[in-house]
Amino acid sequence: MKLLLSPSSSLKSGPGAAMMTAKLLLRGRRSQHQHHRVVRRIPVLVSTSSSGSTTFSDNECDCGFCPSWGMRMIKPPLSFNRIQQQQQSRYSSSSSSSSTKSSSNDDSLYERKKLSSIEPPTVAKELVEYLNKSWTAFHATKNAEEMLKKAGFVKLDEDKSWSSSSSNSNSNPPLKPNGKYYVVRNQSCIVAFCLGGEYVPGDGFHIIAAHTDSPCPKLKPKTKVGVNSQTDLMQVAVQPYGGGLWHTWFDRDLGVAGRVVLMDEKSGKVEHRLVKIEEPMLRVPNLAIHLNRDIYTEGFKVNFQTHMAPLLGLKTQKTKKKQGGDGDDTDNAENNHHHSEFLEKLAKALNCDPSSIRDFDLQLCDVQPSQIGGLNGEFVLSGRLDNLASCYCSLAALVEATTEEKLKKEKGIRALLHFDHEEVGSASTTGAGGSLTDEFVDRVTSAFGNGDADALATARRKSFLVSADMAHAVHPNYADKHEPGHKPKFGDGVVIKHNANQRYSTDAITSFIFKEIGERRKIKSQEFVVRSDLGCGSTIGPILSTRSGIRTVDVGMPQLSMHSIREMCGTEDTRLCVEHFKAVYEDFFEMDEKMIVDGSIGQLCRPCDRFESSPSGGGISSLGDELEKMSARTYSS
Repeated sequence: MKLLLSPSSSLKSGPGAAMMTAKLLLRGRRSQHQHHRVVRRIPVLVSTSSSGSTTFSDNECDCGFCPSWGMRMIKPPLSFNRIQQQQQSRYSSSSSSSSTKSSSNDDSLYERKKLSSIEPPTVAKELVEYLNKSWTAFHATKNAEEMLKKAGFVKLDEDKSWSSSSSNSNSNPPLKPNGKYYVVRNQSCIVAFCLGGEYVPGDGFHIIAAHTDSPCPKLKPKTKVGVNSQTDLMQVAVQPYGGGLWHTWFDRDLGVAGRVVLMDEKSGKVEHRLVKIEEPMLRVPNLAIHLNRDIYTEGFKVNFQTHMAPLLGLKTQKTKKKQGGDGDDTDNAENNHHHSEFLEKLAKALNCDPSSIRDFDLQLCDVQPSQIGGLNGEFVLSGRLDNLASCYCSLAALVEATTEEKLKKEKGIRALLHFDHEEVGSASTTGAGGSLTDEFVDRVTSAFGNGDADALATARRKSFLVSADMAHAVHPNYADKHEPGHKPKFGDGVVIKHNANQRYSTDAITSFIFKEIGERRKIKSQEFVVRSDLGCGSTIGPILSTRSGIRTVDVGMPQLSMHSIREMCGTEDTRLCVEHFKAVYEDFFEMDEKMIVDGSIGQLCRPCDRFESSPSGGGISSLGDELEKMSARTYSS
């Protein structure tokens, strides 16, 4: 610690002296000229004696202006004495030996670690790794596939038979109890499932569904924007995907990722490869405030067509030669779709020849890595949390809930569905509005029998689906945007979403099932309903429940900055989400057997202080003598 004082200043004890010292220090750092007039008179603390006296010297100043003022001894103020004593006490164990230095470094590291009262959950750190690998829906699906393979899942092909009795050598491995399988469609959608050891056709599915896509600028089929002769800048044409907060994409370092279709000209073989260029090759710059004064009064209104074309680079000599001078860029016979420099960059990343590139699905991505943040590591800071955070949590829960021991006595099928295109309506072959869910349920059920309609309908009615999509945490600066009593907070668990107009698929039964499963394991949850004077978003939940007839609940982890280029959620919520999803996989069927809905007979739920015996004491006579003998329970007031 260094204390700087003017020799003309009288040093007195108390906070006033410290304030005076700070002011002198600030004055002395304003400019080199003022340094000559002021700082040259400021001596520097070089030692403190055991008696409390302090030695000052100004010889450490090497500005070339300051004369030597020699050494002097003064008594520091009481407040400074206390600080020095604390510092000396803290580091009193340090010595000049190398072993002691090592010990001191360890102690210092321990002190720094103690500053964080909350160690981020392991699942949050794993989520960050997954996010950094999953820039697009294609990459997210590939990473999910790798996780499933490591957990012992076997890949099935959609264009081959799933029948357990098939003897065709060209068919998939036969489905069998305790088996773990997955299916990939179009490299952007994945289904994974495990059959219980006691599964029979007609048993239900408990499914967690999420989506792999996020709002972003996507490259147009013809990406080349003419080089303006006034700027010599090359740009790339993009189009909006989903409803993003597009102003957040300005002044960000952007890379490119997605998949590219390649064709070998010699063999004619066609394949697609994933690409991820992490260097900041693109940028959408803001207009300077000096040229856009109206932004303060009219706001920032983004015209995607005219404002969002990112800069790729300066026109090269190669480009100028093709253009035949400095005029505007024109189409040429060799390539009238893309800048040749852009194709060369892609080809280098793919390790192929530019002429092999025939088409692509590419998007812009923020190159800033996902990370843990907050004072005590409370937050996950990343793009694409909506909805890759839900994808990862469902993956982690499925892997943990499908060990051989846990599947041994399971009657049903534990599954996850990760769809594409939720942000644009889900109407695609890989979206929730497509045929994938129906085909999956029907093919698995039919693989063990003759696929009669009765077994298929029974399986659907015994099933339960959790639609997992991120929820709106209450924003401290806009708390009035939330309905009173329904303000989800970080660290308080998964949010159950409600909407009377069926924008969410949750009803009283499915909400109760999800909450009750969590409460049995002491896992908390929250509830959300949008204000009556605001519109409500939607999810894949209503689509899936409508198409399949499966009971569905809409839930999600709370987050802020939804649809921004950088979003945030709570690290503790990731842990709670995985635990809650795992509980759904492991506990649903046991609980469902005790639900009284649509004529099913059973007890409502577990005995606990939240319940009391029916006040009538005579049972529920309308359900017959058999129910009268059961200890039926109702909610206490």
